[in-house]
Amino acid sequence: MAKFLLWLILLVLCWPLAILALVLYPLVWLVLLPFRLLGLTVQAVFDLLGALIALPVRILRGPGR
Repeated sequence: MAKFLLWLILLVLCWPLAILALVLYPLVWLVLLPFRLLGLTVQAVFDLLGALIALPVRILRGPGR
């Protein structure tokens, strides 16, 4: 909602820039999508490594926790 209100203010102040932002926003989102997927993948690898490092401690701790 806040982005929409900011866009409306931009539309009132400078409508060509607002229209340009409206057109470019999906393109920028598409360009940044692979970086988001890469970030998710790196986060998953770090979580897996953390789980593998903590596995012996969890096994030695035993059931019940």
